[in-house]
Amino acid sequence: MPALHYDPIYLLIVGIAMIVSRLVGAQLKRKFALYSQVPMPVSGHQVAEQMLAENGIRDVEVTSTPGQLTDHYNPRGKTVNLSEPVFAARSVAAAAVAAHECGHALQHAKNYPMLGLRSNLVPIVQLGSKLAPWVLMAGIALAFAGSNLTVLLIGIILFASTTLFALITLPVEFDASRRALAWLESSGVATGLSHKQAKDALFWAAMTYTVAALASLGQLFYYIMLFAQVRGRR
Repeated sequence: MPALHYDPIYLLIVGIAMIVSRLVGAQLKRKFALYSQVPMPVSGHQVAEQMLAENGIRDVEVTSTPGQLTDHYNPRGKTVNLSEPVFAARSVAAAAVAAHECGHALQHAKNYPMLGLRSNLVPIVQLGSKLAPWVLMAGIALAFAGSNLTVLLIGIILFASTTLFALITLPVEFDASRRALAWLESSGVATGLSHKQAKDALFWAAMTYTVAALASLGQLFYYIMLFAQVRGRR
């Protein structure tokens, strides 16, 4: 069987993704470090409590979780989990993050369909992310050996589930930021310059998800092209 020629393409996809991811990540850290120095009269915890209360959400608890960049909303436990710096800090960055996570709580309360879809995909994606690399490796090896392509196809399907999850995450994250920014302005917590700064911080946070989704899509495209090439030479 002739040698396959997509490895340079794969390396190009992964290489570009890594470079862009590092650049976006560095910019995100710079923005949050900058806006963490801009004072606000309330802490991240107080922002979260106020946003939930003003939206009539009484069954969601705001908690502090160890670490940095560990902020998340847990739809099963109904908790807004803020990292220790965000929970206690009185800054634009903390307010933006806290409001964003409460944006997910609002999505949950209003049955935002994309959040429900993402939550339902979590068990499948957890399995797919663990098995996909090994199944793809075995499938590619078998393809080079001239064996059945079934294993490679299964690996592609498993990887596709993680790509789908990454793509579905985009509207969920952008919508949560939209809800957060709308409330920050309407409530008076962040207006004018501070609102623009919060918007900028959330924009760069969203870009990390965008880069991850595009990188995953590029890798999926490579595996599909690889499968098509091998199949075409049978």
